[in-house]
Amino acid sequence: MDRDDRPWGSWETLYEDADCKVKRIVVTPGKRLSYQTHAKREEHWTIVKGLATVTLDGVNKEYGPGQVVDIPTGAAHRVENAGTDDLLFVEVQLGSYFGEDDIKRLEDDYGRA
Repeated sequence: MDRDDRPWGSWETLYEDADCKVKRIVVTPGKRLSYQTHAKREEHWTIVKGLATVTLDGVNKEYGPGQVVDIPTGAAHRVENAGTDDLLFVEVQLGSYFGEDDIKRLEDDYGRA
C-alpha cells in the first residue's frame, strides 16, 4: 500500500477499493495539515492517540482518543497536533474519487497553497 512522509508527519494507506479508502495518519507535535476541501469525498477521522485541534468550516474543536470527526464533502477542514506526543488517527474516505489531486488547499504552512 501507499505511504508518504510529509513535513507535518506521515500517512499510510491501510485499505482501498472502489467505495472507500482507509489511511493511518500521524501528525508530529506542533504541526498541522493544510486547510483544505475535497470535491469528491467525505472523510471520517477517528482519533486513536494524542490531542487534535480540528478546524471545520472555521470552527475549532479539540478531540481526543475514541472521538470521531465527520467532514462532509466540500467542507473546509484542518487538523493540528495540539499535544506534545504524536497524534495518530484513522481516516475513512467515502466518495467517488480518492486521489491526492482532489485536495484544494486554502492555507498551507509549507507553501503548497
